Amino acid sequence: MQAVTIPQSGGPEVLTLDEVPEPVPQPGEVVVQVTAAGVNRADVVQRQGFYPPPPGAPAWPGLEVSGTIAALGEGVEGWTTGARVCALLSGGGYAERVAVPAGQLLPVPDDLDLVDAAGLPEVVCTVWSNVFMAAGLRPGEVLLAHGGSSGIGTMAVQLARELGATVAVTAGSAEKLEACRALGASILVNYREEDFVEAVKAATDGRGADVVLDLLGAKYLARNVEVLATAGRLVVIGMQGGVRAELDLGKLMAKRAAVMATSLRARPAAEKAAIVASVREHVWPLVVDGRVKPVVHERLPLAQARQAHELLESSQHIGKVVLTVG
Repeated sequence: MQAVTIPQSGGPEVLTLDEVPEPVPQPGEVVVQVTAAGVNRADVVQRQGFYPPPPGAPAWPGLEVSGTIAALGEGVEGWTTGARVCALLSGGGYAERVAVPAGQLLPVPDDLDLVDAAGLPEVVCTVWSNVFMAAGLRPGEVLLAHGGSSGIGTMAVQLARELGATVAVTAGSAEKLEACRALGASILVNYREEDFVEAVKAATDGRGADVVLDLLGAKYLARNVEVLATAGRLVVIGMQGGVRAELDLGKLMAKRAAVMATSLRARPAAEKAAIVASVREHVWPLVVDGRVKPVVHERLPLAQARQAHELLESSQHIGKVVLTVG
C-alpha cells in the first residue's frame, strides 16, 4: 500500500509517497481503510526528527484517521466490517490502511462527512482529557485557550461553550479571532497587539482564568501563572515556545494553583481507550447532534502532504488540515 514516509529528518520536502507493507490486525485490533488523515503539529515535529513514534507504531506519521473497517482482529467485538469510524492512533495515519486497537475507535455519525471526521479524534481526545478530565473545567468558570483558531483551540472553544464556561482565546489576526467568536469565545485577545494577562483580567473583573490550555510551553509559563485565578489550573500540552523556563513557586502557592504537563501519543493503549470511552460517553452525543463539529480549513490529497505541512507551519489556517486518501 502507499504511505507518506520520512526517509530523513528535515523540512516538508522530505515527505515521500512510498510503498510500505500492509497492516495485519493483531488480536484486539481492526484495520481501517483510510478515507482521510488529520495533520497535526506532532507530525511536523516527528518530520523534523524530534518526536519519534512509540515502540510498535508505524514509522510514518499520522495520529488520526477516518474511514471504514476493512478487517477485524481476533477478539474484537462490537464492530463490523464496513462501519464508518474515526480513530486515535500512535502513528501511521498517512496511509491507505492502518491497524488500530479497537478501543481507540469512534463511530462516525451518518450526518457527518467522513473526510471531515478525520479532524476529530486527536483534538477531541486532547481537549477532553486535558481541559475536562485533568483540569476539571466547570460551568461558570473561565477557560483561556491559547491558539484559539488552531484545531485544538477550535475544539476547546466548542466544548467549553457547551459546558457553560466563559471562553477566552488568543490568536494573531482579526480573522482568526472572529472565527473563535463565531464558535462561542467571548474574550478575544490579539496577542500581537494586546497583553493577554491584562486583557483577560480586565474582562473578568480581575479574576483571571480558572483553566489555561497552553501549546507554547516555556515562552508563556510565567505569564500563564500570572493570568491564573485562585485555584486555577494550567495545562501545558505543547512546547512550541521552548522547553525550559523558571517557575515562580511563590505565585503558584499564593494562588493555590496547579501546573500540569501532559502528552497523549505515548500513553498505554489502556489509557487511550479510557479517554476514548469517556469521549464517546460525554462528547459524542454533541457530535451526533451537530452541536460540536470539526473545523476543517483545507483538504489536500495524500500526495500533497508536503503542502499540508507547509500550510500548518505557516499558521495561516483556521482549524484542521486533512489529507484525503484514494
